[in-house]
Amino acid sequence: MATCKIKKGDTVKVIAGKDKDKEGKVLSVDAKKGKVVVEGINMVTKHSKASAANPQGGIITVEGPIDISNVMYVHNGQATRIAFKIEDGKKVRVAVKTGEVIG
Repeated sequence: MATCKIKKGDTVKVIAGKDKDKEGKVLSVDAKKGKVVVEGINMVTKHSKASAANPQGGIITVEGPIDISNVMYVHNGQATRIAFKIEDGKKVRVAVKTGEVIG
């Protein structure tokens, strides 16, 4: 698998699937499986047993993983691809559309 260009905390736009055109913040990245969990995207219902954290138990909705190929990084309000560049001896991410370095 190639280097993961999406990181935790990035804002991404969904480009395929039932939540197409929605945006959200990346909560976690699984580089080995090529999946990301995005805030408010791909909500799935889950049955939970009663516990100290959730004394009632029951059915809860949580974010499910989505394939990393189905999301695109959002830079200055528009979706863009990400490239890598060497600047001052450091590898940095660059937005392809604008050419700006991503912080």
